[in-house]
Amino acid sequence: MTTLLPSNVQEILDWSWSLFEPYAQELQAHSLTAGNIKQWLATWSRLESTIHEMQQRLEVARSCDTTDETAERRYNNFLDNVFPYAQASAQRLKEKLLASGLEPPDFKIPLLKMRTEATLFRDANLPLLSEERKLVAAYDKIIGAQAVTWQGQELTLSQLRPIYQEPDRVVRESAWRLAAERQLADRDEINALWVKFLDLRSRLAKNAGYANYRDFRWQQLLRFDYTPKACVWFRDAIAEVVVPAARRIYKKRRQTLGVSTLHPWYLNVDPFNHIGCSPFKDVSILIDKARDIFQRVDPQLGVYFHTMYSENLLDLDNRKGKAPSGFCTAFFVAILIGFMNAVGLQDDVITLLREGGHAFHVFECSHLSYLQQMDVPLEFAEVASMSMELLAGPYLTLDNGGFYSDADIARARQEHLEIVRAGLCGLWPSTVKITDPPLHILALHGGCRRLPALGR
Repeated sequence: MTTLLPSNVQEILDWSWSLFEPYAQELQAHSLTAGNIKQWLATWSRLESTIHEMQQRLEVARSCDTTDETAERRYNNFLDNVFPYAQASAQRLKEKLLASGLEPPDFKIPLLKMRTEATLFRDANLPLLSEERKLVAAYDKIIGAQAVTWQGQELTLSQLRPIYQEPDRVVRESAWRLAAERQLADRDEINALWVKFLDLRSRLAKNAGYANYRDFRWQQLLRFDYTPKACVWFRDAIAEVVVPAARRIYKKRRQTLGVSTLHPWYLNVDPFNHIGCSPFKDVSILIDKARDIFQRVDPQLGVYFHTMYSENLLDLDNRKGKAPSGFCTAFFVAILIGFMNAVGLQDDVITLLREGGHAFHVFECSHLSYLQQMDVPLEFAEVASMSMELLAGPYLTLDNGGFYSDADIARARQEHLEIVRAGLCGLWPSTVKITDPPLHILALHGGCRRLPALGR
């Protein structure tokens, strides 16, 4: 490129496509040869990385405060005035590379992905893809606003969760019902969003020539290694092996608690009436101990985490107006960010370990030459995150710089392993009344984040 893109992405957060377009046109105008393909790919990768980081920074700003009108306006400006044009430009560059017949070293899988993406592309879907992201933002705004008054204090629904561990059943039930009532107050608005998602995604699939959204989404997620039929086999295996184990766990909890039905307010309390595990009271403690744990797993991981902390790329505490759940997103031009909603629970510790695994995966991929090589499917991304949860397990005790006493660590590990089982198999009964869990329970653990986005 004759002119380089700004190295500080903050300078381009309000750009329109007209300012990016000359860079894309220059790439389109170049003839591709075996001699220049590496430099051409590196230049394209730089352009894609910059646009990707622009999108992620704007999305993170919106997620951190869904009430911030300026952040919402800037994000929508990107969706209207950059995103669809960038997608169309990327399509033309993919077609150019594919038509050249050139295959750079270590680029076999990226080319396979490009062929699939190029086949899926339709100009008619560009405004729909932008609208889909706006619907996700609308969902986040609804959930981020949910708060209740508990004992004279305004709390988010996440901040109510530690109360579900209180030994007093009346207190637990009152808190759970208060949260449920607040959620139900948004039922009509969320149902209306669901209808919009259903219609929009049906049109996406139809425009691309698919009979249904599942088949379209399968290709959009670049799932080459297994089919929907394999998921049916996996479901049947869960029904045969995992569901009976879950029934035994729930039966034991019912018997220990001396109840006939496991209502939601019985699911988080310790069945032996012990005080609930509270691994930290302040997010600063969560950060300090997580840093020690990562350092003990491997010193390089400790360096990575310290980099994220020192660059102010961690947003971990829960607050009203913040988007739900947790995620890790990459800033390929800079570094990356970890985002979650911590309220002092065991689940928060596991979430930070999990998202740390995603982050370390990105750090370890940073040596790759092109952005297109760093894009991994969701299934493989979860290998890093779930592995990090388990690798950190031996270092969770106070003696190893972690969170738990000898008395609490066994409870914490059992809870974690049960959540791993439930999260993988879609059986975690977070909001359902249970005697024996039916096979159709779809209340997934937080590992499957942002349900409306179907895998952001």
